[in-house]
This record gives sequence, C-alpha cells and structure tokens, in this order.
Amino acid sequence: MAKKNSKVTSHPVAKKASQTLSSGSTGNTSKSAAGSALSQTDAPKKQTNPKAATAAAKTLTDGRTSPATKSAAASALSQTPRNKRS
Repeated sequence: MAKKNSKVTSHPVAKKASQTLSSGSTGNTSKSAAGSALSQTDAPKKQTNPKAATAAAKTLTDGRTSPATKSAAASALSQTPRNKRS
C-alpha cells in the first residue's frame, strides 16, 4: 500500500502563490504551478498532478521567474506523488 502524501503548502508560501495568481504579468505556466500549490494549503491528501508538476518544473528553470513564484512552484513540485522504481 502506498504511503499517503502528508505535505501541505505553508501559509507564507500560499500567500506567495496568491500573489502570483493575481499578477497580470505572470505567465500561464507559473500560474498553473501556483494554483496547484495554493489548492494544497491545509490539504494533506491532495497531490500535484503530472501536468501541474511539469509546469512547476518549467517555472523553476525559467530565469525570468520571481523568487515568490519559484517558492510556490517548489511547494507544488514537492507534493508530487513519487513513482516507485522497479
């Protein structure tokens, strides 16, 4: 039986994710990652889906991304289910 993901987005990171979502200059990829992180605030059973995880990874590697947005993306990425290796 797989272990449940018990990670949640902290309140300071949720605030950064909210700021990212409300910014007019933020791209869709960053907003996807921030939305995933924000939806996992105080929700230990939620996990980042593969599409949002890809968006979070792209956000982290984009040199134009603000530190607040990178924080939200990192939170989303850390809540991605882990695949078991054979």
